[in-house]
Amino acid sequence: MRRMTEPRPLRADARRNRARVLAAAETVFAARGTGAPTEEVAREAGVGIGTVFRHFPTKEALLEAVLADRMRRFAEEAQSFAAAADPESAFFGFLARWAEVSAAKNAYADALAAAGAEVPRLAAEVGAKVRDALGALLSRAQQAGAVREDVGVAELIALMVGASRAAEHVGDDAGLRARTLGIVFDGLRPR
Repeated sequence: MRRMTEPRPLRADARRNRARVLAAAETVFAARGTGAPTEEVAREAGVGIGTVFRHFPTKEALLEAVLADRMRRFAEEAQSFAAAADPESAFFGFLARWAEVSAAKNAYADALAAAGAEVPRLAAEVGAKVRDALGALLSRAQQAGAVREDVGVAELIALMVGASRAAEHVGDDAGLRARTLGIVFDGLRPR
């Protein structure tokens, strides 16, 4: 018997519509920014605006859902980097991906904050998966001699938060972003 507080499971067509709305929102927000209207998301998804609001009662709820979905995918990506064959390429590739993903994450968080909505914290499960993968990547890279031995996960997270904001600051200049991250990455390599 289902308890009153448990949400009713979605029908298959409703699950498909929700997934289409999320995918469309991510596409629209990536192309036009988080200020793009929800009507544009509905058009992109091929559904009516009522369907969008049935699944996401406010634009902030839609932004939160897109952000949470992106972060879940990022955690899965982190685990696949941790399983890669070349520890050095996997480590620095993951950090570059982190900077890229963080710029979009920050845009969503800034939009939510500007709307007066509470910015959701990463679910403990997602954060733990990313930290575990980061720890594995760091350990493997250090054992391969590609990363300084005096760097821990806590220092690496603090460094990547700053590097992510720096990558966001340079905007669309891919060359400047790559050079900036290169300088940060050089600081992680053994002397």
